[in-house]
Amino acid sequence: MALLNFKKRDAAEKAPVNPTVEAFLQGYSIEVMPRTAEKVEDFRALLPEGTRVYIAHIEGTPIEDMVKTAKRIADEGYPVMPHFPARIIKDAATLENWISMYNGEAGVDQALLLAGGVTNPHGDFDSSMQLLETGLFDKAGFKRLHVAGHPEGNKDIDPDGSTKNVDDALRWKQKFSETTDAEMALATQFAFEAKPIIKWADSLKDAGIDIPVHIGIAGPAKLQTLIKFAIACGVGPSLKVLQKRAMDVSKLLLPYEPTDVITELANHKAANPDFNITKVHFFPLGGIKTNANWAINNGGASAQPVNS
Repeated sequence: MALLNFKKRDAAEKAPVNPTVEAFLQGYSIEVMPRTAEKVEDFRALLPEGTRVYIAHIEGTPIEDMVKTAKRIADEGYPVMPHFPARIIKDAATLENWISMYNGEAGVDQALLLAGGVTNPHGDFDSSMQLLETGLFDKAGFKRLHVAGHPEGNKDIDPDGSTKNVDDALRWKQKFSETTDAEMALATQFAFEAKPIIKWADSLKDAGIDIPVHIGIAGPAKLQTLIKFAIACGVGPSLKVLQKRAMDVSKLLLPYEPTDVITELANHKAANPDFNITKVHFFPLGGIKTNANWAINNGGASAQPVNS
């Protein structure tokens, strides 16, 4: 099986729906930013009922813009999960204010907590664990808290290339998950190869980490776009795969689609029902509409939008 699936979109659209992929895509989530959400006239024309929509908080984005986007998407009927990047949150008072704004103005009761892509913290927080330790999410009655997972490690957390700090953090989060009333899950960075993802997920189970995994998958996009984001996000092994593909001029301009990696993961899930990857989380690097349309064409009933 080819590692990455490059083929004409028309051919993909005419293919029959794979029932294992349809089952695997049930309840998928997708990530937006305020500026990308503005380009979508109506999410109900693209997303199934109940789709969780993450809102990425990029450094410099005013909290007012984040809350406005959250309210707009929630008003269209979708559960919203905004990012809380620890390193751009000044202090506990700021965190409490953000939680209050999201909850009071947009009805938000779930969050993705992560360190964030900032090298130098803006204030008191450096990690998602410190945000959890404040107890403010539990105090506000948040029902779901997601934290980051790293199938390929993270050099910002482990500069020596090991996974020691990442593994220590996962053990801490596992213990926290046993004390909070909120449902927890690991939302991972995107990756392109199924076998390493499966190996990583199995290693969590072997280590006693039973937090469900929502696997990050890059949506359809140009190869050049994927390479740009892979570099920015510190994706290591996957970047090497993309660079190798980029050397093939005949495929350089063809769109990437995640069909192969999702199919392999779906087949593994079907053969191993207790596999700890429970959901797919899309990074729509080639655009929200493009990603949603790929899901519609490949996900059958699991991906039909509200206004279909």
